[in-house]
Amino acid sequence: MAEWRTRERIPFWTPATRPRMDWPGGARVAVWVVPNLEYYEYAPPRYDFRDQFSRIRHPDTMQWGYRDYGNRVGVWRLAEAFAEYPIRVTASTNLAIFEHCPEIAALVRERQWEVMSHGLYNTRYLGRSTEEEERAGFALEAEICARHTGTTPAGLLGPCVTNSPWTMDLIAEAGMRYHADWVHDDIPVPIATRSGRRLVSVPYNYDINDGPALEGHFDAAYLVEGCIAQFDRLHAEAAEEGSKVFCLALHTYLMGQPHTIGALRRILDHVCAADGVWFATGGEIADAAMPVLDAWERAR
Repeated sequence: MAEWRTRERIPFWTPATRPRMDWPGGARVAVWVVPNLEYYEYAPPRYDFRDQFSRIRHPDTMQWGYRDYGNRVGVWRLAEAFAEYPIRVTASTNLAIFEHCPEIAALVRERQWEVMSHGLYNTRYLGRSTEEEERAGFALEAEICARHTGTTPAGLLGPCVTNSPWTMDLIAEAGMRYHADWVHDDIPVPIATRSGRRLVSVPYNYDINDGPALEGHFDAAYLVEGCIAQFDRLHAEAAEEGSKVFCLALHTYLMGQPHTIGALRRILDHVCAADGVWFATGGEIADAAMPVLDAWERAR
């Protein structure tokens, strides 16, 4: 049964049985800040399970233009705000954006943001191609990333959080160290791959992600309240249960708007005022978790 195979790939544990994480310096919470650098095609391919825009007739100029605002304006507004705080940035990147907008590639390179693959385009989903086609796609993304930034993607957040049965195997094969699509724990979780290469699930966020929140008709004040509540609870629990992970997931066309950028500053002001915080990239969190996860698996 497929459900049993899921447990073979990803161990099940409870707060009482999972390993205890201890971040560098005894930090209670690892904070990773993840702006999504997305590129939407003007006339994208159709998929049978969802449409990329809110209206079914393409081209949808209004929705495409709304998202392009993030690349023309929003990302620069976010970058200005990020520079005011001692954070580390992990850019969830549709790699084609570096070809269409080399200015954004230069920003990522100059600010030394870690690149996490978010697929090629946010309008091309995983799960509808062959294994060889998907493998070739990851190779193309690595080539684009290396050419523009001198690095390769450290992990993957699937485009529109889509996957195939072999995605985890292929990203480990490609040298990526973590997968962010899972939101099943507050700490990193090991993922078994068929090659035996280590892959780590690093906690991302959906419910206090500005995409579902702001596009779901909540306002920025609600998002600020939710993020602060999430961070404070993780920080409090970590005193007894071990270190946790807080993810601040953002979109340039949403949090980069004039009326929402202040909300980002309110969240970061709160997080930066707390003690016991480790600002890290997704790759740094995965690397710090791996020895703990290896020891836990040896002791099973």
